[in-house]
Amino acid sequence: MDIRQMRYFLAIAREGQITRAAKVLNMEQPPLSRQLKLMEQELNVTLFDRNGNKLSLTHAGELLQQKAEKLLQQFDEAIQEVRELEEGMQGMLSIGSVVSCISLLPKGIELFRAKYPEVTFKILEGDHFLLGYHLEKRNIELVVARLPFESASETNFSVLKLPSDPFVAVIPRQWSSDPHKETMHVQELAQFPLLTLKTDKTTGLHEKVMNECKRHGFEPQVICECSSVAIIMALVEAGIGITVFPKSVMASFPLPNIQVLTLVDADFQSEVGLLWLKDRYLSKSARHFIDIFSENLPL
Repeated sequence: MDIRQMRYFLAIAREGQITRAAKVLNMEQPPLSRQLKLMEQELNVTLFDRNGNKLSLTHAGELLQQKAEKLLQQFDEAIQEVRELEEGMQGMLSIGSVVSCISLLPKGIELFRAKYPEVTFKILEGDHFLLGYHLEKRNIELVVARLPFESASETNFSVLKLPSDPFVAVIPRQWSSDPHKETMHVQELAQFPLLTLKTDKTTGLHEKVMNECKRHGFEPQVICECSSVAIIMALVEAGIGITVFPKSVMASFPLPNIQVLTLVDADFQSEVGLLWLKDRYLSKSARHFIDIFSENLPL
């Protein structure tokens, strides 16, 4: 069984039909059917259960799919690595980021582009689960995210920890009695309706805020849990409530009708990291980007 046949097999497994797989592979159906039959004869196993035109993997097929995906990934990475020896620093670097960390990227990209202008970027925004999925599938190589990284992936990640990010209170400017006020005590949060960042799968920031309020002896009045940083900021600016965010988030939202206050007696920080797949091939561009981040930590 060779590399070409592995690609045929994986295409059939993904599509669940010989006809659709043949179209994806840009080949005729009869040759693809023959190749599948040859694979099953060579391995002396049935790889697919047939139900009319629909195919589903047998246990043997599922095992082969797992092994074939890893082998092809290693093969493709080897080809990429060899090409990079001749091509130098060019091509596209794909990076993922959670919204609350977007403000950490521009400086790193600026410094990187100054040294390697031939490299272009693709940036994906999403929550931990989406970014973990795309990391594992190799659609992106690096992720900037809050820690711990709440991903469903069982893959191990390498992490470059960035400096801790303090939390700040963000309130509607019209609610402030002193426009020049710069600080606030955690206990004062109890006076206001609170908006928190939370999704069905990622709850880290929400829990940090809740626990800090409890540590100061009160249960906050949460009126909205929202998965979007931008929506929360719009609600704060409209006077719906206040929020507590890591300080770096505010660099992306310079809104005129909000006031950002340092929580002087807070005892919690948001941990931030640059992540990539552990023990897996990284492109030359990704390795140099990590180096630049480590030398110019953005917080």
